[in-house]
Amino acid sequence: MTANSRCSAAESPGLETQRREIESLLRECELRAGESWYVVDRRWFDQWKEFVETGDQNSTSFPGQIDNAELFEDLDSYHLKDRLVEDEDFVLVPAEAWHKLLSWYGMVDDQPPLERKVVDLPSTLKVEVYPIEIFLCLHSNMENAVTTKFSRTDSIHLIQRAMCQAFSVPPGSECRLWMKSSDSSCERLRNVHMSVLDACLSSGMTVIMETRNADGTWPSSRPQIMRNSVEEQDSYRGQPGVCGLTNLGNTCFMNSALQCLSNTPPLTEYFLQNSYVDELNFTNPLGMKGEIAEAYADVIKQMWSGRHYSVVPRVFKTKVGHFASQFLGYQQHDSQELLSFLLDGLHEDLNRVKNKEYIELRDADGRQDQEVAEEAWRNHLRRNDSVIVDTFHGLFKSTLVCPECHKVSVTFDPFCYLSVPLPVSKERVMEVFFVSLDPYAKPVQHRVVVPKAGKVSDLCSALSEMTSVPPTQMVVADVFNHRFYKIYNMGESLSAILDRDDIFVYELSVLEEQPEEQVLLALYLRERSHYRDYGSGGGSYGTSLFGHPLLLNVPRSSCSQEALYNLFLQRLARYVRLPDPSEELEEEEEDDEEELYKTQTNGISDDDEQEEVEPAGPSQTDYSCGDATPNRKSDGNTTEPQAEENHIQPLPDHGDPGENSNGSQSQTEPGCSGDTNSADDMDPGEQSSGPAGADRSSKPPAEQPHEPTEEENEEDKQEEACSPSPPANEHPAKRRACHVRRKRLFSIQAVNSNGTTERGMGEGGSAVSFSSQPYVAIDWEPDMKKRFYNENEAEKYVKHASMEVPQQHMTVQLQQCIELFTTVETLEEENPWYCPVCKKHQLATKKLDLWSLPEVLIIHLKRFSYTKFTREKLDSIVEFPLRDLDFSGFLLRKTLSSEEPPSRYDLIAVSNHYGGLRDGHYTTYAKNKDNGQWYYFDDSKVTYATEDQIVTNAAYVLFYQRQDKIRKPTLPAPNTGPTSSSQTSSDTASCKDDEDAAELGAASSITMETE
Repeated sequence: MTANSRCSAAESPGLETQRREIESLLRECELRAGESWYVVDRRWFDQWKEFVETGDQNSTSFPGQIDNAELFEDLDSYHLKDRLVEDEDFVLVPAEAWHKLLSWYGMVDDQPPLERKVVDLPSTLKVEVYPIEIFLCLHSNMENAVTTKFSRTDSIHLIQRAMCQAFSVPPGSECRLWMKSSDSSCERLRNVHMSVLDACLSSGMTVIMETRNADGTWPSSRPQIMRNSVEEQDSYRGQPGVCGLTNLGNTCFMNSALQCLSNTPPLTEYFLQNSYVDELNFTNPLGMKGEIAEAYADVIKQMWSGRHYSVVPRVFKTKVGHFASQFLGYQQHDSQELLSFLLDGLHEDLNRVKNKEYIELRDADGRQDQEVAEEAWRNHLRRNDSVIVDTFHGLFKSTLVCPECHKVSVTFDPFCYLSVPLPVSKERVMEVFFVSLDPYAKPVQHRVVVPKAGKVSDLCSALSEMTSVPPTQMVVADVFNHRFYKIYNMGESLSAILDRDDIFVYELSVLEEQPEEQVLLALYLRERSHYRDYGSGGGSYGTSLFGHPLLLNVPRSSCSQEALYNLFLQRLARYVRLPDPSEELEEEEEDDEEELYKTQTNGISDDDEQEEVEPAGPSQTDYSCGDATPNRKSDGNTTEPQAEENHIQPLPDHGDPGENSNGSQSQTEPGCSGDTNSADDMDPGEQSSGPAGADRSSKPPAEQPHEPTEEENEEDKQEEACSPSPPANEHPAKRRACHVRRKRLFSIQAVNSNGTTERGMGEGGSAVSFSSQPYVAIDWEPDMKKRFYNENEAEKYVKHASMEVPQQHMTVQLQQCIELFTTVETLEEENPWYCPVCKKHQLATKKLDLWSLPEVLIIHLKRFSYTKFTREKLDSIVEFPLRDLDFSGFLLRKTLSSEEPPSRYDLIAVSNHYGGLRDGHYTTYAKNKDNGQWYYFDDSKVTYATEDQIVTNAAYVLFYQRQDKIRKPTLPAPNTGPTSSSQTSSDTASCKDDEDAAELGAASSITMETE
């Protein structure tokens, strides 16, 4: 008998020994998580116990080979039967006992041993008799799935290895796994070191494996790659790293930071070589569970695959917004702020320190700097150890001195980048509009230099030198949306005025009366609506502000309606036309208006028809009374300069111009419509769109259309009347017949500073209130405004010669900025230091010194200056070297040992910012690590760059690499031609031309975003 021969006394111990050893193991072995136990058929085990208890080797109760056939559903799949019960259907024996029984009795041929793991379930240890059974498949072939069993204690990495073996995945391929449940939802299995139990995998689920494509994308989340045609999807081969990033909507700040990091060689090679996979930290409470690092790795691998013109970083943007809510949405942000978040996020996601220990920091207490610095760096590495620390972290010395007890506190702190200040000028340049007392003079835009900490009086003094108007005859105001946002006093600080504010300086008249008899009157222009504003609680008409407000000195005795009406007509004479005598005569001829209309074509007399189609706008009409008659032709083309020569005419002394509201349009509309004006007729230096930003919210600049036909002109005028257009067979003049006759062009109302609330006025008495700053508005009916108010002329202004002088940018050396960084400063009141000797907070002096520098040094130029009173962007040109930036003079350690790295750096990337505080555009200059060529990255567009283009006043963040770590390019430099090395996508975010675009040399024309 084979069994007897195998179990002879010579090959196995005696039966009593067998019984004693196995019972001892069963009694003494405890369950330990991860250990193996074996399932044995209960009937075989009982037979063995009976056999060893007889003590007879030749007993008929000999059990034979270990046989678990009764536990299987079939002997083909060896699938364990469901709902087997321990001690009824099977027994569990520890691994040592199993191996003894196997050596003594053997096992039936082809039967697999039923090895099971001890799992640590919540509050209990248990042998896992039924392991989970999951389906494994590839993303590219999900129909072909294989069934495999895994213990709940197995790691996800074990499943990954099993899948690579089962599906013959080439070694070195980058893989990732997805867990798919029965409801078809998929979830990434990010942490391959996690157990099956912790990953919540259960029987019946499917694990899907995908391998990264050659272009750096994943099959499951292939982004929208920008290509010109489908044929190029697999045919394009470019220089790795020379790849644009799509602007998703104000994300140029993110693209600029990513391009700088992408062209940082040690960091990019770390990700391209997949070194990050084994260092992902999924348990760091300060990290992002590895998600930021994985999202960044995806972007880098796509950019460096050499198969894309441009990559869409949508997934990365979503991850950043998820973990840093300040970057949610599509608002403008700072590239340096994103860079700071990203470096910190990558560090924590890749931190090799899994459990950070508490370390109490010590002060120097008189110890040597070398000793304190080494201790500080060791302590830093005990809690922070990652590729970011290896590449970007340095150490500086911080010295604080108490001003009272002179206690000196010295600490050494790590840094990831240097934020260096720029020398701040004590002067600022302001652009203002000067409004002269001469009613026919256009506003003049001036550029003046004033003290940055000066007062409004300093602005007036500077402007006085250009205008010869005494500062005492000036008043300064901020105009916003056709009203005065603020009227400044002479003693107010200029810091309250921002660069974007529209500042108007008004010349005031000198009155013979005593100063207390003078009133500074603020004048608004309003247009009345044809519809009544019943929501205001009364039957008044609605009004809307337009044009530019005025400030003027008025004698207190001349504040009657009559006097103000005449004064306002004088001040508005440049763009308000007085009615001519023929219009006054027609006031009494209402019955003839139907006959008059029949002789006109579209409301324009035949005599004036030819004049209307000439390129002569409303600004070309003479302003003198009595000239624009139906029988009078203009002297040739009445151009703008001619109108300037003919417009001086004495104004009537009375306040009743006798204008009839239903006067014939044939005499008024060709010359007073505010719709058209030929840009070719402007004087050199004139601007037709109005002072820049005079309406920063709603009012568009005056349009300059083509020469319109009579029909187009009439339609435009009807639309501007702020009322529904009449039927085609009805003329506006016909409608006016039912209006009340008006003796004045406009009415005068007292208003509040917003130009909205009307105050009561005594009829014939004073038109203003003197209890506070008086504001009045002149209200125009739409048809009167259309006929007598020349909107194009009102919007014109002239540029002073000071505007033509190019602004000189202050130039500073980068070394000066670093010297400022290491200069002694006194702490601000908001950030005092607690002195351990004085036992109170002190405004100590602080000095920073550089101790050790990293392989890649990031220098942030603090161009955005924020103080209690001012906010500004410094446009100084910082001269920074492209090679051989020597820090030896700035390091505190003057004598370096031979083991210390050198302190010379070469530039590898620059993040640029164009624009101001509120909006702007970010781009990047970067040097490719493989071919040594400089490129200019402007979102999805990439062009060649030369070294002489890199130093500009837009440079914001500088990346330097230490010379001993720079490797020589492995590829020859490309042949840089005039053409772009990459193509611009058709779906780039909407852009606008920036005023600084001309300074860019990377491309002939650069478009800037509105951010």
